[in-house]
Amino acid sequence: MSKIHAVVLAAGQGTRMKSKLYKVLHPVCGKPMVQHVVDTMASMQVQDIVVVVGHGADTVRAKLGEDVTYALQEEQLGTAHAVSQAAPFLQDKEGTTFLLYGDVPLLSATTLSALLTYHEEQQAAATVLTALLPDATGYGRIVRNEAGEVLRIVEHKDATEAERAIREINTGIYCYDNRKLWKALAEVKNDNAQGEYYVTDVVGILRDAGEKVVGYEAVDPEETMGVNDRVQLSEAEAYMKKRIMTGHMRNGVTIIDPASTYIEADVKIEADTVIHPGSFLRGQTTVGADCVIGPQADLTNVDAASGVTISYSVMVDSSVESESSVGPFAYVRPGTQIGSNAKIGDFVELKNAKIGDGTKVPHLSYVGDAEIGDGVNIGCGTITVNYDGAVKHKTTVKDGAFIGCNSNLVAPVTVGQNAYVAAGSTINQDVPDNALAIARERQVNKIDYANKMPRKGKKQS
Repeated sequence: MSKIHAVVLAAGQGTRMKSKLYKVLHPVCGKPMVQHVVDTMASMQVQDIVVVVGHGADTVRAKLGEDVTYALQEEQLGTAHAVSQAAPFLQDKEGTTFLLYGDVPLLSATTLSALLTYHEEQQAAATVLTALLPDATGYGRIVRNEAGEVLRIVEHKDATEAERAIREINTGIYCYDNRKLWKALAEVKNDNAQGEYYVTDVVGILRDAGEKVVGYEAVDPEETMGVNDRVQLSEAEAYMKKRIMTGHMRNGVTIIDPASTYIEADVKIEADTVIHPGSFLRGQTTVGADCVIGPQADLTNVDAASGVTISYSVMVDSSVESESSVGPFAYVRPGTQIGSNAKIGDFVELKNAKIGDGTKVPHLSYVGDAEIGDGVNIGCGTITVNYDGAVKHKTTVKDGAFIGCNSNLVAPVTVGQNAYVAAGSTINQDVPDNALAIARERQVNKIDYANKMPRKGKKQS
C-alpha cells in the first residue's frame, strides 16, 4: 500500500450555525467535528494530515494541537482554492490523498478504508465516494459510462431531467493519486457565476487528460452527512450516539435503555458492565469489567476499575479502584482517588482526596484536600476544614483510624494510626497513634431548667 495523505477542509465560517463557536468545533458526542475527522485519519495511520483553516484558525489550532499540519486559506475562493493551500506540504510526495471536510464527522475508518482499497485496486487517478439517496434533490449527480467509470459530476441546477433522475450523488469525499491531484488542480478555472474554484472540476480535468475516475458507493449514506446548522448537528449527534451504543453492546456491555443513556466518543467500557438509564459517560472515562453504572451516574474523565458500582452520583476527573461503591447522591470532584473495596455513601462530597482501600465514608460528610488511609471509618457529618480563607491545608488520617460523627478536622492536622476521634469533636492538633481524642465542651445539665422558663400561653405574674 502506498503512503497515505489527507487534506481536511476546515476554513468555512459556518454562518448558518448562528454561533460564536467556529463551526467545525461544535461537538458531536463530546468531540469537535473536525477532531472526529482527524482522529479517524490517525487511526488509519495516515502519514500527513493537512488541515486547511481560515475563520477561527487560532481556535482550531488550539483544539487540534501539533499532531497535524496547518495551511491557511486567507480568502474564501472555493473548494479547489482551499485544497490548493495544502500544495506546499504535499505536492512533491508520492501516494494517495484523501480529501475530507471538517464538518463531515460521521465517516468511519471502515468506510474510508474500503474507499482507499477500491481506489488502489482500480489504479484510478481519482475515486469519488458516492451515496445512493431516495431523494437526491440539491445534490451533484454522478454520471457514469457503460464501464461504470465516472464521466462527470453534474450539479442539480445544471442537470437535465434524465440526469436529475439519477439517485447516486457526490458526497464531496475523494481519494486521489497525489501527484495527479495537484497537476489537475492547477488547471481549475473560476469562470462560473460565483467566480470560485471548484474541486469538482478536477474530475472533468482528469477525464479530459485520459485518466481513470471511478466511484465507490458508501454502504451507509448517513455517514456522509455534512453539518451546516443546529438541526443537522442534532441529527449527526443522534447517528453517532447510536453507533457508539451499538459498538459497546456488541463488545459485551449491557445498556439497559440506550435512548436514555449518553456515552461520548472516547469512552471505553469493558465487557459484562451494566449501564442503567439516565447515565452520562463523558470525556476520557474508562470503565472496567463487571461494573454497575447508574441509574443516573454522571461521569466525566473517570477511571473506574472492575467491579465498581456508581449510582445517582457525579464524578469528575477522578478514579475509583476495584469493588468499591459510590453513591447514591455522592459528588466526587477533581483530583480524588478512591481505593479498592471502599464505600462512598449518600450525600458525601470528596475533593482532591485520596481514600484508602477498605475505607468507608458512609454519609453526609465532606472530605477535601485529604489523605485517608486504609480501613478508616469516617462518621456521619465529618468535615475536613481545609480552607483558612487564604490557603488550602491538608488533612491526614492514617490506617485503621475511627472518626466519630459530627467531627471537624481542622487542617493542617494528622490523625494517627488506629486512633479514635470522639463524636462531636473539633480537632485542631495532631492525634497520636492509638489515642482517643476528645475535643468538646463538658456536658452540663441544668436541673429543673424547663420549669423556670416562660411558656407560650402561660400568663406571667
